[in-house]
Amino acid sequence: MKRDIKSYFELFLISLRLGLTSFGGPVAHLGYFHEEYVRKRKWMDEKGYADLVALAQFLPGPASSQVGIGIGVIRAGVLGGFISFLGFTLPSALALIIFALVIQGTGLVEAGWINGLKIVAVVVVAHAIIGMGKKLTPDLQRKTIALVALVVTLVWQSAFTQVTVIIIAAIIGVMMFQKVKHEQNERMNFPISRRFALGSIGLFIALLIFLPIVNELTSSKWIALFDQFYRSGALVFGGGHVVLPLLQQEFVATGWLTEQQFLTGYGAAQAVPGPLFTFAAYIGAVVGGWQGGLLGIVAIFLPAFLLIFAALPFWNSLRQNPKMKGALMGVNAAVVGILISAFYQPIFTSSIKSPIDFALAAILFTLLVYYKMAPWIIVLLGAVGGFLIGL
Repeated sequence: MKRDIKSYFELFLISLRLGLTSFGGPVAHLGYFHEEYVRKRKWMDEKGYADLVALAQFLPGPASSQVGIGIGVIRAGVLGGFISFLGFTLPSALALIIFALVIQGTGLVEAGWINGLKIVAVVVVAHAIIGMGKKLTPDLQRKTIALVALVVTLVWQSAFTQVTVIIIAAIIGVMMFQKVKHEQNERMNFPISRRFALGSIGLFIALLIFLPIVNELTSSKWIALFDQFYRSGALVFGGGHVVLPLLQQEFVATGWLTEQQFLTGYGAAQAVPGPLFTFAAYIGAVVGGWQGGLLGIVAIFLPAFLLIFAALPFWNSLRQNPKMKGALMGVNAAVVGILISAFYQPIFTSSIKSPIDFALAAILFTLLVYYKMAPWIIVLLGAVGGFLIGL
């Protein structure tokens, strides 16, 4: 495909629109991506998208952002990955930097319209899970894997539990599904060399090892910030909400932020679209102004870039392997269960606190799923509904 300015600009505009309208966290983002890139534009087939989601679940970091980066790479090379990420991340990052600098601590995060946006998140996530569940758990065996993953991740809530469930699901998938007759996957175009991939994984490991050492040997605030954000982005599995305990440990327990500053920023991060990892922009801006906000974004997302660049060139050969195909079937099923678990806690429990909240969610769900209203209309109606409930 000829990569010209027009194709890059198209990719940026599409990802920017998603970044402005994608409320609801990583599960909802995957639903928005599926609707835009698979169903509407047909840049990928269903199987390729499901496999890319599974790959992102295997890797540490923000899964939805890594899927977006991967789609950008498929469409327009390494630069396309950066452009896709920039469009999707820029709106929420800028909003949170501005919030930290201008209106921090005003009580805005308790406003009724923000609670309405949380209810919108419930609706969007529920819709996304239903769609993914139909595709990824079509038979009883995979429904059972999803159920077990749901129960285990609800009862034992930790990042380690999610990683363990995914690994066990992959092993079960190899045993149960490697002899299943598979469709031949459409070969996906990843214009990244294996040498570049090996360099990416080498840099990922080197930074993880040497940044703490350099931090200990210097007194630079900026190196300390970069180290803390990079380590948080490199060691988290399971999406945005899982990174919160790491960030709290790195910045509240060590005295960089107060508990109130942290919770205020978290409330604001819930109210903006795009990846929750952009919470790093708020923390960085509180600690070091707008420069700290930009540094936080670069540092916390850098591991996601390095890992997805390292994995993509080997992905075609891996996904054609019968054992890997079986493993992916198991992982895809487990991901559905994990997503339902994440939907209940914290999305549902932190958003639906009264019968009238549930009634608003039911109305918005009906308008989205059955009346086919555009997501941005649902967001607007949710904000208005939340404001009226608050009155």
